Parts: sequence; structure tokens; C-alpha cells
Amino acid sequence: MNLGVRWTLHGDGRTPAPGAVVRPDERLSWPRTAGLGAQHVVAMFGASFVAPVLMGLDPNLAIMMSGVATVIFLLATRGRVPSYLGCSLSFVGVAATIRASGGDSATVTGAVLVVGAALFVAGLAVRRFGARIIHAAMPPIVTGAVVMLIGFNLAPVTAATYWPQDQWTALLVMLFTGLAVVCLRGFFSRIAIFLGLIFGYALSWALDRVFGKIHSPAGGAEAVDHWRLDLSGVAEADWIGLPSFHAPSFEWSAILVALPVVIALIAENAGHVKAVGEMTGEPLDDKLGTAIAADGAASMLSTAVGGPPNTTYSENIGVMAATRVYSTAAYWAAAGFALLFGLCPKFGAVVAAIPGGVLGGITVILYGMIGLLGAQIWINAKVDLRNPLNLVPAAAGIIIGVGGVSLKITDTFELGGIALGTIVVITGYHVLRAFAPAHMKERMKDEEPLLDAGTSSYDAGAGTQEPAGQKAAARTPEGPGTDPATGR
Repeated sequence: MNLGVRWTLHGDGRTPAPGAVVRPDERLSWPRTAGLGAQHVVAMFGASFVAPVLMGLDPNLAIMMSGVATVIFLLATRGRVPSYLGCSLSFVGVAATIRASGGDSATVTGAVLVVGAALFVAGLAVRRFGARIIHAAMPPIVTGAVVMLIGFNLAPVTAATYWPQDQWTALLVMLFTGLAVVCLRGFFSRIAIFLGLIFGYALSWALDRVFGKIHSPAGGAEAVDHWRLDLSGVAEADWIGLPSFHAPSFEWSAILVALPVVIALIAENAGHVKAVGEMTGEPLDDKLGTAIAADGAASMLSTAVGGPPNTTYSENIGVMAATRVYSTAAYWAAAGFALLFGLCPKFGAVVAAIPGGVLGGITVILYGMIGLLGAQIWINAKVDLRNPLNLVPAAAGIIIGVGGVSLKITDTFELGGIALGTIVVITGYHVLRAFAPAHMKERMKDEEPLLDAGTSSYDAGAGTQEPAGQKAAARTPEGPGTDPATGR
């Protein structure tokens, strides 16, 4: 059985020839492969470490399970889809909503485990029936709206929780991170969030030395005197040890809040497979369903032991674009490094000590980017917002999701926020479509399905379509190295 764990040496194993690429089934020398693996770990540091902190989960367990998830993904795709699976930021709003309603970490991971199961089933469905079933239920107007409301729903978290802890640090970190994203090039632009974290750490330490303690909220509603950067937990943590595990618990109210995120995860995986196929020049039509299912299975395993869910990372696509090395051996090395980091509690304590003001500056950008990626889905799919059939359900669902509108069903059950907004978008679109006049439906014929370029061989038979990479390149202005669905 071919599991994609055998690689041929590329050239002399040192440097690819001018214009050449290292294919997924090739590798450089093992020392160079290990170095590339370390580079992939650094690329995913920022988002993958910030996400579990924002969700209130153990960062050590998060990084360890990201390594496990990457191994599962590489084995499932037989080494044809080079990818790193890190903690998904799409669930941060879900975690905040669940905790605000009285849920704990077990409730969060239980709800997210169900989302992983739904993603797994969706992947199997794409493998069996093709992308048409996804597009029929979730056309781009629906997918973009749900991604948008998930991102913008997080705005109050930044405004009320992180920013007030140290507004001036938050402002400076926001400016620094924005400049890093825009002005840096190549690999460094891909680790802008990580660089923002380092800058924020250094700034907080310096402000503590110069001005002393700050009087502001610190994890609570009341303002108190506290250090911006508290490293006391780092000194007490062990160098070697297991992360903290816990079992999930399941509550219907939490599950309903989390389920809409499966739409964002499908979009992320679709965009990732499209981008990788374009970069490597190898159509990956037959692996999209497998990739989605593998992501779901990996997230189920991670959340079953108390970790966060995972998704494919575009930061690592950027590393491949910069190095032109697509070897899956480098991702195996990255997974190995992640497992080692996960066994170092002191490292996790450093991550957990990220100052609130630093998170305030970073999340302003991160949360906004998540929301605007919904608009990017509309742009890529040529969604016509002048058509009331698109405009009405998206407008209503986004306002409900972002504004926190709620609908009380019984004395003990209430729908609101992300869950209610998603239901309104999906059901509203399909109900309105059933009654819409023919000319409104006709205007939608120029829209492009979310998953078409990645699943052409499912829908019309293999060997008769234009390669996925060529189709994606023809309509994606960002070019190689950009995830066209979500930008992740």
C-alpha cells in the first residue's frame, strides 16, 4: 500500500535547479528537509498558537495535536497534498459564545468534535457524489455570508476583552503587524502574526520596566494593577511533560452554535487543494473529498482529548511558494517538531503568557481578515449582490450573526448569533429561491461554484476537463501561493 512515505532524492539533494521544483514525492537531503520542516513550524506559529489561547485551551496540546493531525492528513492523501494542519481560528467566536453562556472547555471541545464529524461526513459525500451536493446546499452567497458573520461576530471579543487591557500596546502591535503584512516580502510576510507577537512581547516587557504596572482589566471586569507581561508561570513550568487532556461533553445549544463553522472549513480546504494543485501543476481533483474528510477526522481526534480543531494553513502554502519545495517529507519533519514542542510545558507557558494588549492588537487584524474573506469568496465566485435573491438572505443573516440577535424558543433554549444567522442565510436563500421569479435565477448563471476547480473530475468524468490549476489561475487574481477561497 502506498502511504506516500517514500521519496526520491531531488538532484544532488542540495538546491533545486533554476526553474525546477521539488515535487511532493521528492526530497532534499535530510538535514535540509529538517530545516524546511522547522520553517513550516515557524510559519504556522502565530495563528496556531494564538487560536488555542483565544479559545481557552492548552497551547501545548494544540501544537502537539497539530503534528498528529498533519500526519493523519498526509497518510490519508497518500502524500499527494502537501499541507500542515494547524489550529483553526474559525472556532474562536464559537468558543467565546459558548463560554459566555456558561460552557467550559469540555463543552467547547464537545461541540467542535461534532463539527469535525460533520466535516468528515461532508468529505465522504464529496468523494461519493461530487461537488454538486455541496454547491446545491451552500452556494457561494451562502458560504461567503457565513464566513463573514463568523469573523465579524468576534469584534466584541476584541473590543471588550483584549483591547482595554492595554490600549496603547494594542494600537502599536496592530500598526506593527499591519506594516509587517504589507511591507515584508516572501517568508517574513507569511509569519507577520508571529513577528507581531514577538514585537508585542518585547514592547510589553519594556513598558513594564519603564512605567511599572498598568491599571486596567486583566481577565476580569474590574481594573487592577498588574504587569503587562507576567512570566511567573514560565518559571514554574517543567521543561518536559505531557499537556493537559480532558474529555469532551456535549450540549445541544453549544453544538448548534458551532455547526455553522463546517461551511468555513469546507471553503478553507477547497481553496487549499486548488492552490496546491495550481502550484505543483498536478490536478488534485480526486483528493478534495479525501482532504476534507481527513481534516474532519484529525479534528475529531484532537478535540476528543481536549485539543482544538485543525485546518489547512495557507501560511505554509506561502513557504512552498517561496522555496518551490513541495516535498511532503518536510511536513513530516514539521509534524515531528510540533510533537516535541508539545512535550515542553515551559514552551506552552510562554505562549499562555501573551499579554492581553498584544492579543488586542493582533485580533483586530485577524478577526477582520476572517470576516472579509467571506467577501473574497463572493468576489471569486462573481456573486451579484444587486440580485435580491442574493442580497436579502445575506444581509439579514449577517446582521443577526454580527449583532447577536437572539430567538427564544423555550425557557431553556435560545438561538442567536452565529447559529441563528447561519440558519437565516441558508434557509432564507433556499426558501426565497423556491418563490423567486425566473429572471432572478437566470441572473445567477454566471456565478462560479465554490468547489468547481477542485472537483471537476467528480462531476463530469476524469480526463475530460481542464486541469484544476489552470482553471484556478485563469480566474484568481492573487496568483500562486494564495488560498483563493479563504486566504488562509
